Amino acid sequence: MALSILINGSRGRMGQAVAGAAREMGLAVGAQTDLGDDISAGLAKCDVVVDFSAHTATRAMLVAAVALGKPVVLGTTGHAVAEKKELLALAAKVPCVWAGNFSVGVNLLFALTRRASAVLGSDYDAEVVEMHHRFKKDAPSGTAARLLEIILEERKLDRNALRHGREGITGERTPTEVGIHALRGGDVVGDHTVIFAALGERLELTHKASDRGIFARGALRAAQWVVKQKPGVYDMQDVLGLA
Repeated sequence: MALSILINGSRGRMGQAVAGAAREMGLAVGAQTDLGDDISAGLAKCDVVVDFSAHTATRAMLVAAVALGKPVVLGTTGHAVAEKKELLALAAKVPCVWAGNFSVGVNLLFALTRRASAVLGSDYDAEVVEMHHRFKKDAPSGTAARLLEIILEERKLDRNALRHGREGITGERTPTEVGIHALRGGDVVGDHTVIFAALGERLELTHKASDRGIFARGALRAAQWVVKQKPGVYDMQDVLGLA
């Protein structure tokens, strides 16, 4: 029997992309919900929820999933740090893949960024630049946020090291700061570049997405994987065997 999926955030760009990818992959969309809808009734007849709605709806979705014991694939971003910590504890009660980006290529970028951050010392200045379409509501993107987390983890720095853009006289760049720059415009699906710049050389790792289908197909791949897992919070590194 085909996996039955509930798409939460079904009227959004990603929700529509997930529905299209499900048809291509032969997966059943058992129910579709969006902001303001009661998710419980639809989720009761589905095997897993794929959520690309809004960060304000995450808690209600997770409460419903936990009550019904349903696995979750969550791609929503924009949560405050303290809020996300609480939501992660809730999500861990069911099998949950929570990722800022479901692209296979981006998840390889995560792995390469971790390796580069470990090899290149503080004499290599780290900066992250991302660009998305004019309609995106949060910044930096979830993907950029994860890239920053990886760099901070490998360099043993806390979030105080982050510099969101620069303006005016800021003084010389310190060896411990990590820059993040968010660009918005047009219909850009998603571009991410990690820069490691030293005196005399520069390494750039770049991923560019031109079709939301890559994220939708990755999310559905995660859905097929997570229904076989024990309760806990996973990411696409686990799904792809890169962890």
